[in-house]
Amino acid sequence: MEEQKKRILLVEDDPNFGTVLRDYLTMNDYEVVHAKNGMEGFEKFKKDDFDLCILDVMMPYKDGFTLAKEIREKNTDIPIVFLTAKAMKEDVLKGYKVGADDYLNKPFDSEVLLMKIKAILQRKATDSVADSKQFEFEIGNFHLNSKLRFLRYKEGDPIKLSPKENDLLRLLALHENDLMPRELALTKIWRDDNYFTSRSMDVYIAKLRKYLKVDENVEILNIHGEGFRLVVNQKA
Repeated sequence: MEEQKKRILLVEDDPNFGTVLRDYLTMNDYEVVHAKNGMEGFEKFKKDDFDLCILDVMMPYKDGFTLAKEIREKNTDIPIVFLTAKAMKEDVLKGYKVGADDYLNKPFDSEVLLMKIKAILQRKATDSVADSKQFEFEIGNFHLNSKLRFLRYKEGDPIKLSPKENDLLRLLALHENDLMPRELALTKIWRDDNYFTSRSMDVYIAKLRKYLKVDENVEILNIHGEGFRLVVNQKA
């Protein structure tokens, strides 16, 4: 099934720059709606669903900061990237205060903007997975109840997991057969991403592998430099 394109609201009052940027983002597989001022931008935002907003700061009728506040009142989670011709510290701070996820000074490298958009959308996607309310999982022949911290193999006695074992296995299960980024686990469970917490996580991964090895259809793979994958092979 073809993945649905991410939708971006671009609010930029310079018609030439706005058209060029819209076309560039469209070429890179984004669906872009271009508004030419803040008032038009808010009307378009209210009528449609977007994955990210790119807002110019200096615009007639309604500036980017005012627009961002109104957007935030409607949607507290949507990522916002500001574009500005002024590299003033006060403006940057003001942008972050109204909820900016990132800031780019004009002129900027369009490839840098692409990388920032990709990173922001990826972070939002992994956050939403990690914040899922699901607490029961079937992992091969295992049943995990992450509320009670019980891991049971078939009809055997449940193993009581430690809090970190439980949180880590739940996060792996939420990403079953997909990459669980190392940074995500470290920030969500250990609340820090450094050498020592990273080594600590490796110890817990080793403990989980011990529990899971009784089921040959389940394994935790190390994806070098990126994270881990909980692989569950379909039983024949």
